Amino acid sequence: MTLNKQNIFLLIIAAITGSILTLMVNSFVGSTDADSNKDGEQKPLYWVAPMDPNYRRDEPGLSPMGMELVPVYAEDAKNNRNDEAGTVKISPDVVNNLGVRTTTAQMQNMSSIIKTVGYVEYDEDQLVHIHPRVEGWIEKLYVKATGDPVNAGAPLYDLYSPTLVNAQEELVVALSRNNSQLISASEDRLKSLQIPENTIETLKKTRKVKQTMTFYAPKSGVVDNLNIRQGFYVKPGTTMMSIGSLDQVWVEAEVFERQSAYVKKGTPVTMTIDYLPGEKWQGIVDYVQPALDPMTRTLKVRLRFENKNGRLKPNMFAQVAFDTRQDGESLIVPKDAVIRTGDSDRVVLALDGGKFRSAIVKIGRVDDQNTEILSGINAGDEVVVSAQFLIDSESSKTADFKRMDHNDNQEGVTMNMGSVLDDPENWTSAKINSVDVENHTVNLTHGPIKNLGMMGMTMNFSIAPSINISGITEGSEIEVIVENPSDGVFEVTHIRPVGKE
Repeated sequence: MTLNKQNIFLLIIAAITGSILTLMVNSFVGSTDADSNKDGEQKPLYWVAPMDPNYRRDEPGLSPMGMELVPVYAEDAKNNRNDEAGTVKISPDVVNNLGVRTTTAQMQNMSSIIKTVGYVEYDEDQLVHIHPRVEGWIEKLYVKATGDPVNAGAPLYDLYSPTLVNAQEELVVALSRNNSQLISASEDRLKSLQIPENTIETLKKTRKVKQTMTFYAPKSGVVDNLNIRQGFYVKPGTTMMSIGSLDQVWVEAEVFERQSAYVKKGTPVTMTIDYLPGEKWQGIVDYVQPALDPMTRTLKVRLRFENKNGRLKPNMFAQVAFDTRQDGESLIVPKDAVIRTGDSDRVVLALDGGKFRSAIVKIGRVDDQNTEILSGINAGDEVVVSAQFLIDSESSKTADFKRMDHNDNQEGVTMNMGSVLDDPENWTSAKINSVDVENHTVNLTHGPIKNLGMMGMTMNFSIAPSINISGITEGSEIEVIVENPSDGVFEVTHIRPVGKE
């Protein structure tokens, strides 16, 4: 009985002690939560610049670019370490201030319109060149200027030629001798010299030799390349003039090498001309040259258009649009979403939770509005179509930091960056000659830049966005680190006064 009372007493003491310990623990935990979760909000670890995650502060403020610092929380820091290289997170306020817009990559038919320029020309199938077949002198010229219209059978010029006189005399002699074989040979000679048949019949009837012979237009059209005047001496091989028809015209256009695979014979074409605004001509591709121009690396294409009213004039400048509609669907994104560089093409993907990441893509056809994506992203991915250059720059920088950070922590990044700044070989002494705040550039007279293999000289440099250019004064002696990004523009990434670290 006594033992039972003691056991009960001990149990009561243990229960009281446990309650006191529970209250103490809860009080401690409550005070800790109050510090880190006041009013339901998590306390930031630090604040960073929106465009430079290396710029950190322990309290809110402004970045060197004048933008409000962005808070970074413990959960964000943990998530960032687990994200794929190049992933950046931007607060909703900054996304709104940057005007970020997104769209969805989707499968659809791409009607690629290839636009280029061309020149109106004569239809060379109907172009006639006028050459003499004998030597002689132009006694009279019936057409006076290039562009004069002529009708078939209209006189063009009178020619005096001793050869033509001798050919007529041979026919007259053959007729006087009544030698049929000689008469036939004389007639054939006159025909081969382009003497009209009615002129030969007149000679046979009158038997009078003409000193000058009149030559007539073989077809209707307009005179082009008029290279003779009255009194000129001409001989075989002289191009005296050309006669072209304007019922149909050709248009010679050129397309770039990368577009040549989409232009084929029979491709529909729409043409506009500044001379007649608002009007359009519909035609087709008549012929595609088999080889590219070695100088311009373009492919010449011949187009054919009806011109019954004659409003299309040779040598007119024309805008041409090829409708190269392709069968089948392709992955399409807006043209503005693609960031094109000399080394690669990229798009910025909008991920969940306000995160963004640059992705390298392989592009296909490009028109005025859309770009075909062959690989790199999938249908349904959200891509950024505005402010993507700023995000891409930050994403590329973050990816480089994560590649350097093999321990997957921010301290490793800081140590690697510190080694770059601590190496005196990376710093170059320079003098500031001028500062362009608007374009964010500076003119420096610098010494040799060893990391780029450059000798000392005076030249312009762009300034990294993380540097507050308003604090740079002309005439100052400084030390700089210069880098050469992929776009080929030399950029000052770090600045310090001479002799300071």
